[in-house]
Formats: sequence, structure tokens, C-alpha cells
Amino acid sequence: MRLLADGISVALVGIAALHGLWALRIWWPLRDETALARAVVGRAGIIKMPTPAACWAMVMVLLAAALWLQFPLDSGGLRGALVALGLAVMSALCFARGLGAYVPALRRSRSEEPFATFDRRYYAPLCLVLGGSVGLVLLTHLI
Repeated sequence: MRLLADGISVALVGIAALHGLWALRIWWPLRDETALARAVVGRAGIIKMPTPAACWAMVMVLLAAALWLQFPLDSGGLRGALVALGLAVMSALCFARGLGAYVPALRRSRSEEPFATFDRRYYAPLCLVLGGSVGLVLLTHLI
């Protein structure tokens, strides 16, 4: 399970790197800010990417999650319980984000194309895989 946790951490660091580029106002992989915002944010009528502060906040959250996966679960006591709780929350948040793409009421708030299509095809499944993987890391230590 160490290898799985490491793989999840690598994925999260990669996603954090993308958000870091956006925080620096480097529009990648699309060079046009409006096109990128419509592809990765998806709010109806969006024309600007989120602020640098919002992007940096996501960088910090993603890096914290990647680091959290490196903490030993088998340390026991309060520390082990806090690590397990953090992983449970991380798994639940990833699942909630992933499932949100398939709930009509939630989809309406993120209806801009191509985000809506990308969300159902790529972003949401990635979140579900990450949530399941984090849950598996946690479960193997609880059993």
C-alpha cells in the first residue's frame, strides 16, 4: 500500500503544479485565459481564471493532502488516529467531488462547456479513483 500512497501523492503534486502555474498566470495547457477558465472552472459565463490567491490555496490543499499520505498509519495512538481521520476526510471529499459531476442539481452550477464534458469524462472519474485509492490505503491499515 506504500506504493499506492506514493502514487496518489505524485498525482496530487502534479495537480498542485498545474494550479501553481495558474497562480503564476501561466495559462497551460490552453494559452487563452477564457478558454482555460471554461475548460477547468466551468461556471456559466466565466471569462477569467480564479485569482492567484485561490489558485495558491488549492496548491496548499493539494500539497498538504500529498504530504498527509506520507504519514505512517501504523504509529498508533492519537497520531495514528489523526492520520486515519485525515485520510477518511480526504477520501470522502474526493468521492463527493467526483459524484457531484453526476448530480443534475450540482451540474447546473458548472454548466460551461467544455468543462461540463471534461468533468464527466475526466475530472470526476479521476476524483473517484483518488477517493477510492485513498480509501483503500486507509482500509488496508484498519483491517
